[in-house]
Parts: sequence; C-alpha cells; structure tokens
Amino acid sequence: MECVANFSEGRDRRTIEAIAAAVAGVPGVGVLDWSADADHHRSVITFAGRPEAIGEAAVVAVGEAVARIDLTRHTGVHPRIGAADVVPFVPLRGITLVECAWLAHAVGAEIWNRYSVPVFLYDAAAQSESRRNLANVRKAAAGSPFPVPDFGELAPHPTAGAVAVGARKILIAWNVFLADGNVAAAKEIARRIRQANGGLACVRALGLYLAGRGQAQISMNLTDYTVTPPHVVWEAIGRIAAELGVEVATSELIGLIPEAALAAAAAGGVDLRIEDFSPDRVLESRLRTIAMESSTD
Repeated sequence: MECVANFSEGRDRRTIEAIAAAVAGVPGVGVLDWSADADHHRSVITFAGRPEAIGEAAVVAVGEAVARIDLTRHTGVHPRIGAADVVPFVPLRGITLVECAWLAHAVGAEIWNRYSVPVFLYDAAAQSESRRNLANVRKAAAGSPFPVPDFGELAPHPTAGAVAVGARKILIAWNVFLADGNVAAAKEIARRIRQANGGLACVRALGLYLAGRGQAQISMNLTDYTVTPPHVVWEAIGRIAAELGVEVATSELIGLIPEAALAAAAAGGVDLRIEDFSPDRVLESRLRTIAMESSTD
C-alpha cells in the first residue's frame, strides 16, 4: 500500500526533510516522492511498503510534524485542520481498501496515544456517513464547538490541531494555472467543474491566488481518475476559460500520477502541460525503482 501524507509546512525545507527522513528510517518503507508549495504552505510525502511498516512510518511522521509545526503561526491558502493534516492509506497491490481502513483505525488510535492529537477517520475508514467526505471533516473540525473525534478529546492539540486519517482509492492531486492572477475566473472555473456543484464526477476543486507566482490556480483532487481522467478535466477547464476570456497556462502534479491516466491523455491527443515532468512522477515507475533499490540492498 501507499500513504500520501499531507503536512502543513511548505516553506521550511529542514522540517519537510526531517519528516521524510523519519518515514525513510522505518525498515521496509520507500519514499516515492515529496513536494512542497510555499503559497499553499503545505507538503505531501508519498511512501509505500507493507501495512505494518507503512503504519509505523505514518505514526512517526505525524510525531515529527507535531514536534516541529506550530499552527498558531501558520498562514497558507490551503485549508487545514492540523500540523499533520491528512493521512490516507491507499491499496496498490495484494491488499484491499477494507484492509487499508483497518490500518487507518489502528494508526489513528496510536497517534492519539503517542501524541495527544485528536483523530478524525474519513473516507473508507469513516465510522459515520457524514465523515466519509474529507470536506465535511474539515468544516466540522474548523468549527465551534470542536466535534467529537474518533480518537481523542473534545479539543484540538494546542499547536498541532487535529489530523484526518483515512483510506481511499488512488487520487490524483493536480493543479492548473491560469496565465494571470484572475482569481475570480479561477473560482468560477472551480465552481463549474466540481462534482459538488453538478460538474464533473469525482472532481473536487478550489480557485486560489498564488502570490508567489502572481497566478490564479484551479487546485484539484481527482478522486477516481478512471471515471473522470485528467485530460477530460483539462479540456473542460479550457472551454470555460475561453468563455471567461482567460488563458490556461500550465499544470502541476502534487505527488504521483498513474501510467493509465497519462496514456489516456496521450490517446486523446491532449497535452496536460505538466511542469517539471519526468518519469519519476509516474507511480508505477517509482514503485519499480524502489523495488530495484530494495533488491540490491
């Protein structure tokens, strides 16, 4: 399985590298990728391995984040509920989503026991229908009064907040940039493509302004790329952008992308204009590389 953990730190490289090092220090775990964004003030670390190793790696990564990240001093455009914000487990090969959900429960309990950070279970690990959607969990945890967590007490950690731990299918985290800073257009595009507003199935989207780039961004999660692949989203964004009189520039991956999603775009003749793309950004390629490195150790 893999874990695609999101942390509320995108500016201090030492903190991000320390969290990644904590993950890599667990035997049987390979770090596939990590990325950071200063405007979002967020980093994503993707790692893979067998369940028992991945579970421990997730717990120690959360511990490192709790020790190093203070949310009372945090500003960023991306929504967040904790220093270690989201910790999802994803089945890759020879394991089921249900087994990932079981691991999420065990990891959530251990996070509370070790670090006193409240835990909310979401998606396939959720214990109630209202918490299957991560957006619902975020909204509740950010509100007042603080909701009853699945593990922990009725108050966030004073500096680390809370953490959402879940299990889900492979998700593509992907952002599309407009050529200028027209955030109103980005928000309108996001509104029209997101599933919650009757747009594209399995698409979550926000329109944001990134001061560091001077550009507006449509920030997206494609929760099932087999239903709505990236090239379909790219074409929809292009159509709406043309209606609004704005230009689509480039896109970026956060984490990795499955080979099948790229193949579908190529078959459709669509260039996703992914910045700094290389084979290392492809999930299967990274898994093969990690497997080869492990076999030679």
